[in-house]
Amino acid sequence: MYGERTLLERLKVFSLFAFIPLFAFTVVVLIPFLLGVVMTFTDWDGISTSITFKGLENYRIAFNDSHFMDSLLLTFKYVFYTLVLTNVIAFGLALLVTSGIRGQNFFRMGFFTPNLIGGIILGFIWQFIFSRVIVYLGEALNWQIFSSSWLADPDKAFWTLVIVGVWQSSGYMMLIYIAGLMGIPKSLLEAAKIDGASKWQQLVRIKIPLMITAFTISVFLTLQRSFVVYEVNLSLTNGGPFRSTELLAMHVYNEAFLYQNFGPGQAKAFILFLVVAAIALIQVRAMKKLEVEA
Repeated sequence: MYGERTLLERLKVFSLFAFIPLFAFTVVVLIPFLLGVVMTFTDWDGISTSITFKGLENYRIAFNDSHFMDSLLLTFKYVFYTLVLTNVIAFGLALLVTSGIRGQNFFRMGFFTPNLIGGIILGFIWQFIFSRVIVYLGEALNWQIFSSSWLADPDKAFWTLVIVGVWQSSGYMMLIYIAGLMGIPKSLLEAAKIDGASKWQQLVRIKIPLMITAFTISVFLTLQRSFVVYEVNLSLTNGGPFRSTELLAMHVYNEAFLYQNFGPGQAKAFILFLVVAAIALIQVRAMKKLEVEA
């Protein structure tokens, strides 16, 4: 009797606090995800009332699509550069604004501000900078590298995406590293200083090992953001010139909604999900192992 009463009380508490969020998650996330997985095995075009089961045909089409494979490789390249540059710059900024310099709170706010700008607006701002401001300065200063718009050059347009992505994300990751640095006991740093450890030795042997959790979170978030970037890709380059900057998220969207190939498009979206999930799990597991060893 007592056990039944306890169970009923738990069910009441669950219904009161968890039912609505769980219901919203199921309706908004879980059910559409499962329907999307089912769609990868059909030929539904989003309009027709008849649906034919096609098995793994959509996946075969996806892997035989050269544009899809090019977008996948380009996305891996984009993720690599943004991952490295964002976290190196963010960590450097965190060290700078926790070093006791004058006006460090102002610098924190300034470095974080780009993260508050929406991706579409950010892309248009940098489109103007790359196509007008930098070109004007390049012509005025006779710098050949900046004398023409990078957005019109297939070899350089990719780097505009990297620059904008790093510029937007570094400030946000900086806050995570600041939290990690602030969590290091000052007594350890003072003891190391008394023992004659240089700032570099303190950084390598004390600060970085004690900040593995911050590195895990930052790297995970950077991976997630970089793999699914779409707004900046749309407003800055729109995949051009000649589809040379069409990252995977844009390719999937175009395939499903622009070209009306819902089956192959959904299959490509699911492949993207599997890639991101696998890399994220491997990264978190590896970083957790480093955390335990540290």
